Amino acid sequence: MASVRHISRRPVPFRCRRPAPGCATGGLRRPTTTPQALCERKAGQRRPSIATHRFVVEIFRTARSQARISSDGGNVRVTAGWLASLILAAAIVAPAESIAVAATPTQASTAVTPLATGPQPGTFTGRGFDTCAAPSQTTMNAWRASSPYGAVGIYISGASRSCSQPNLTASWVANQTGNGWRLIPIELGYQAPCGTRTPKMSADPTTARSQGVSAANSAANAAQALGIGTASTIYNDIEQYPSNASCRAAVLSFLSGWTEQLHVRGYLAGMYSSGSSGIKDVCDAYDNSSYTRLDQIWIAWWNGVADTDAGSYCADAYYANQQRLHQYAGEVTETWGGVTMKIDRNYLDVRVTQTPPPQQWTTTIDNSASGGFTASTAWGTSAYSGQRFGTDYRFTSPVSSSDVAWFRSTIPATGSYEISVWYPADAGYNNQTPYLVETTTGSRSVSVNQRVNGGRWVSIGVFTLAAGTGNKVGVSRWTSGTGLMVADAVRITRV
Repeated sequence: MASVRHISRRPVPFRCRRPAPGCATGGLRRPTTTPQALCERKAGQRRPSIATHRFVVEIFRTARSQARISSDGGNVRVTAGWLASLILAAAIVAPAESIAVAATPTQASTAVTPLATGPQPGTFTGRGFDTCAAPSQTTMNAWRASSPYGAVGIYISGASRSCSQPNLTASWVANQTGNGWRLIPIELGYQAPCGTRTPKMSADPTTARSQGVSAANSAANAAQALGIGTASTIYNDIEQYPSNASCRAAVLSFLSGWTEQLHVRGYLAGMYSSGSSGIKDVCDAYDNSSYTRLDQIWIAWWNGVADTDAGSYCADAYYANQQRLHQYAGEVTETWGGVTMKIDRNYLDVRVTQTPPPQQWTTTIDNSASGGFTASTAWGTSAYSGQRFGTDYRFTSPVSSSDVAWFRSTIPATGSYEISVWYPADAGYNNQTPYLVETTTGSRSVSVNQRVNGGRWVSIGVFTLAAGTGNKVGVSRWTSGTGLMVADAVRITRV
């Protein structure tokens, strides 16, 4: 007699069944217009001076752009403490032998959310699978008893999810972890602005960063509702996209916001993407201090090899401390214990840091921060440049007097702090903008060329700052350089 099989199908999303040569793919896909698009996923009278001209132009730009100022909010961002509630995780390795597990009855809902056993996926080395919808309890029991898999990916949040999740409840989560499964929580929401999938994150890095914060809060809330506790890793699924400089900046800014906010909420931050786009962009920016580094990466590269190698997409030295997952095959059909499912195959080598890293104090002061910024009326306000931090920035022309625009902060303790500055870049801006840092031994001046490297954090060095509240970093107008100078945002981080 033929056995009864349960097939969990994905009615709408689908993937390329066979990637084109060299195509790193994986992850859910909605229909696109061509098959190839699917596989590409995975100035008698004196003439006015140049500075005066630029000053007038900037004022004009500002007036013209007022109608399109976006509300970014969060003028002062403080991240104090990192994974304060980190839980120690026991090392778990995929079982060498399958163990039969009896079906667990569905628990009645109560006012108390059942809790998963330990951080997810926690510390785990072995095989896992993911599928569009969380499988039934019967299916999970059958596969636990006979399959080589010890982890399962679940889509817990995100507006880009394509499958309903009737089985995904706090009781389901508790049942699976109680039976020995490790869970891989996934957020499938904002996608790259240059990609085809929706909803798309903003192409403006500042807005994208705030969207990353929102996504982190949504995912953390969903995890908590399911009983998936702190110290777990949540993976942001950003599907394949045709990477370019502007798109890359948006994605990396989004992931910075995602990572920072998940840390505030007590979770680790991961990202799933194709090797050829998201993974390559993240790894290429591994040592870039303008962005916040992820905790783990999930590489979609269908090469059929069950390991955590990323080939040319990510150097072996990056994310090397048990910080990788590899989706090595996709859209395969397997039967275990008489139950059939269509899945993606994964290999995990991950762990929860057993000793929390030192708490890192950091604060960001925007020019619009109440009580955090002061400047004379000579400093104009503009929102013209898309490279700005927050809703606007301040600008002025150089003069032979200081007239400093000050960023004010409260330093928790005397010590070493890295100062990073953010400004929009423009060919008409100053090539020698003097930043002043108030240190324990006096004022230090650092010259910054604001014609280049705009729209990102630029480190100007590490300084010894005194504890207490006061003007800590300023932008002076006294310079031998030419062009307008800008005061936008400052970040102070204890090191």
